[in-house]
Amino acid sequence: MHDAHGSVTPEPSEGTQSVRSAGARGGRGSGGGPKSVRRNTAVVMLGTLGSRLSGVFRQQIINLFDNTTMDAFTAAVRVPNLLRELLAEGALVNSFIPVYKSLNTVERRRLAQVFSGVMIAVNLVLTAVGILAAPWVVDLLLADNSNVDPVLTLYMTRLVMPFLMLISLSSVAMGLLNADEHFKESSFAPVAFNIASIIALLLLPQQATWLAMGWLIGGLAQLVVQLPALNRFGLLPRPTLGRHPALGRVLKQMAPFTLTAGTRQILNVYVSRLLSNAQLFPPGTQAGYTNAEALFTMANGLFVVSPALAMFPRFSQLAADGNWTGFRALTLQGLRTTTFMAAPISALLVALAPYAASIFNLSGTMPETRFNAASGILSGWALALIPWAMVTILLRTFYARERTRDAVVISAVGFVLEVVLYNALVPVIGFWGFGVSTAISGVLMTLALIWMYRRAVPLPLSPLLNHLGRAVPLAGLAGLTAWVVSLLLPDAGPLLPSLLVLAVAGGLGLAVYLGGAVLLKMPEVDGVTRRLRRG
Repeated sequence: MHDAHGSVTPEPSEGTQSVRSAGARGGRGSGGGPKSVRRNTAVVMLGTLGSRLSGVFRQQIINLFDNTTMDAFTAAVRVPNLLRELLAEGALVNSFIPVYKSLNTVERRRLAQVFSGVMIAVNLVLTAVGILAAPWVVDLLLADNSNVDPVLTLYMTRLVMPFLMLISLSSVAMGLLNADEHFKESSFAPVAFNIASIIALLLLPQQATWLAMGWLIGGLAQLVVQLPALNRFGLLPRPTLGRHPALGRVLKQMAPFTLTAGTRQILNVYVSRLLSNAQLFPPGTQAGYTNAEALFTMANGLFVVSPALAMFPRFSQLAADGNWTGFRALTLQGLRTTTFMAAPISALLVALAPYAASIFNLSGTMPETRFNAASGILSGWALALIPWAMVTILLRTFYARERTRDAVVISAVGFVLEVVLYNALVPVIGFWGFGVSTAISGVLMTLALIWMYRRAVPLPLSPLLNHLGRAVPLAGLAGLTAWVVSLLLPDAGPLLPSLLVLAVAGGLGLAVYLGGAVLLKMPEVDGVTRRLRRG
């Protein structure tokens, strides 16, 4: 799935500088106010942009492989990804940072040592089990009448399993850096993943073995580039198998993620089996799904996940300090900022999905089945950007308050609902069924999370509703503008003409949105206009 669910591509680390002040509990506070949050967000977005753009180039190289190899690789990398979210990115960052922020400097170091030792031990066991159990896992992922080669999938699955260890340790490094608001170093680590993978894919033979090995080389690079920063800031832990009083708190916070991760993986397994069903979809659909996922995660990661990740340490500190006025203000800021950015991107992706899918047509000979799957799935998923922007911010507010159980129960119910909707809608409306299902689930989860949030922290809804009442219609006008302009330009397909259409039609659509926002005096564009006046 995409970022909201756990994607095939590595999640970007996030970053900015260290911001320190006297915190109520641990000697290090969030330091600074909204200005430093914006600075953090800008650095994270820059790192995410580099990660996603280099990830698109990596995906372009992978698209040079035939449908058989790319479909098998897409299914194979799902196996370590079924486990990584629980042990790595989502569970680690959202569970570790609030506990870490509540400790003093000495106890933070001790906790990091014990926690990293536990992570290494658990990952060694799971990697071995994953390799041994790969035949049963592949049978679970592929339909009985599969359009994906099961033998090749099994072979590649065993090759990529060590990626679980690499991404988990990389996430430990990311969590330690981000907890102290050293975002810059971790934000650009995924760029190293992509660059290393690209170099490997360009230099090594174009074979299934080396496609898998390129993935592992990238995972190793993402871990290694963060080690100097950890050492420089005195955060590099010496892993040890021992005990720490706060470790139980971290594990307690991680435990509910078992429910969320389990239900999310039910969705991912269902999607994999659905895409490999030869009665519904032709070969190449898995590859097209991955292409759509890469584009969606680029948009979602840059405009939604990056601001949420940059704000999360601040949410954690405000919760630790009991500053609920600031917490509420930061929540509204996060919701407005992410939806303001997500709205035009959503509309433009709906309007220009075929042109966006053409980005991966590097050779000019992309199979039609792969292209149709990518453009159809992407256009539907684009509808989900706004609701999932709100879900992403709201979930962080629960994790920061260590109310993990409430958040994951809502998430688990949302993912179960999505499976039900996929089963009902995809056979009827095809590729659009993926996006419509995700959008409906996102809207319902948003409503549930807001209701639960307001039970603990008063949250005025009128500013948010007024904001959405302006942003969404403006986004619709931007998408309509882009679609009309695209009708006057070349059809989607070849790479260079498609890039031209994206630049012209997308640029005009975005100009309409920003122009309307200026006319409506939306606060989110104030910073931009002030900089233009000073320039």
